[in-house]
Amino acid sequence: MAFAAWNGVAKSALEAVLDEAASAVRDKVEIRKALVLKPSLLAVAILLVGWPASAANTLPGWELVWSDEFDGHALDPSKWEFEVNARGGGNNELQYYVTNNVRVRGGLLSIEARREHYTGPEGTREYTSSRIRSRFKGDWTQGRFDIRAQLPKGKGMWPAIWMLPTDERYGGWPNSGEIDIMELLGHEPNKVHGTLHYGDAVKSHASQGASHTLANGNFSDQFHVFRLDWERGAMHWYVDDHLYLTVTNWHTRMGAFPAPFNQRFHLILNLAVGGNWPGNPDSTSVFPQTMEVDYVRVYRKK
Repeated sequence: MAFAAWNGVAKSALEAVLDEAASAVRDKVEIRKALVLKPSLLAVAILLVGWPASAANTLPGWELVWSDEFDGHALDPSKWEFEVNARGGGNNELQYYVTNNVRVRGGLLSIEARREHYTGPEGTREYTSSRIRSRFKGDWTQGRFDIRAQLPKGKGMWPAIWMLPTDERYGGWPNSGEIDIMELLGHEPNKVHGTLHYGDAVKSHASQGASHTLANGNFSDQFHVFRLDWERGAMHWYVDDHLYLTVTNWHTRMGAFPAPFNQRFHLILNLAVGGNWPGNPDSTSVFPQTMEVDYVRVYRKK
């Protein structure tokens, strides 16, 4: 077998073991780097884990149905598409979303926000970034969503891992819903937010959410797993398997419960700059800033 093939087999096999041990999972990126920098470690990996019986990433009671481990050299067009615009996301954001602020290298997806003058069909902006989505390439109703990421920090940074309805069966936002798996405000780098948005019969837009704050350090210091478990009548938010939010009583004026969350949704990964919630960058903000993603995994119950 060619060395490159052995390299892939050893890394996949090693990851299978690492994914079964929570303490080891936290160090998977560093081990990947070691395997690249020190190929002699491949022999050790093979001796330790043997020939892989499957592609790993298994969880008791769950079946892996979609994933991206970002082990290639470019964004996989069969799984993601870029959104290119300068519309501000409806939140007065400052960035122009373009395609050249994404990099896939060393088993990681990097989305970079830059302070740069950019002019496109929708005008001129002083910041660029990227936003990708799985629409029509990965769409689900219910499931478990695990995303392992390391987040940026600094005033005006707004990374997000979230979901929107693919078909908008109940009309435009917010009637068809929105699921925010993770949002962070750069001036609060140790806190993330999970939120559910939907349409309300009285005030048009309603939401429920909560935040999780690290006991030590910031989300920019190391990777963490952001997880959503979506059931027919309940949603649960986790950070590193710590449950911090459960929502069971949403509604929409356009349909009976569990609407609007009885239709398929797709994933979105983006790094916004500025906006109504985080505020705009100031003299303390440092650019570029990066959100790095180790993997995205989607499971369904067996």
